[in-house]
Amino acid sequence: MKINDKKAIAEKAVELFKAEYPNAICSLDYSDAFQLLIATRLSAQCTDARVNIVTPALFKRFPTAADMAVAELSQVEELIKTCGLYKTKAKDLIGIAKMICSDYEGKVPDTIEELTKLPGVGRKTANLVVGDIYNKPAVVTDTHFIRLCNRLGFVNTTDPLKVENAMRDILPPLESNAFCHRAVLHGRAVCTARKAFCERCCFNEICQKNIK
Repeated sequence: MKINDKKAIAEKAVELFKAEYPNAICSLDYSDAFQLLIATRLSAQCTDARVNIVTPALFKRFPTAADMAVAELSQVEELIKTCGLYKTKAKDLIGIAKMICSDYEGKVPDTIEELTKLPGVGRKTANLVVGDIYNKPAVVTDTHFIRLCNRLGFVNTTDPLKVENAMRDILPPLESNAFCHRAVLHGRAVCTARKAFCERCCFNEICQKNIK
């Protein structure tokens, strides 16, 4: 499929998604850039629902980067223990907070390049922060988004960076962040990893799986 064809299909997909999921918001609970950054780091190999159970107590104890930068490792570990990989994550959270305070005057960076310098922060997390907080075009390549883009025929790879770069060229920039949020909702409810429920999919008319 040529790039122009993909762009045309992507524009149609955006409209279909808007009709199916009018509210495209992040499923993590947060009140500012720092909290979103921390919650997203916690969400690695952990459900958003679990993270949302853990973060209220964490953010009550350490509401800002300055607070978390001076936290005892054992305190953070105890608060996030049920998130999985908690020892590594606790070190990253404190490291993130310290670097934000020392290198960025206490403010979460607004570019992917700077965000990915923070401990444990990859491009998926950086894109989410850049898109949701700073309203810049972003492509969050979580597993649902990658699966959906492959099934729609936009890409033929599961490499997150390759998918991100390809979809930046295909999706309308101002719609890309919301499209990623809707892909998560759709991937959980309809186009799941175990089975694609095509009979109730809003993309039946454009999905490459349905083109014989």
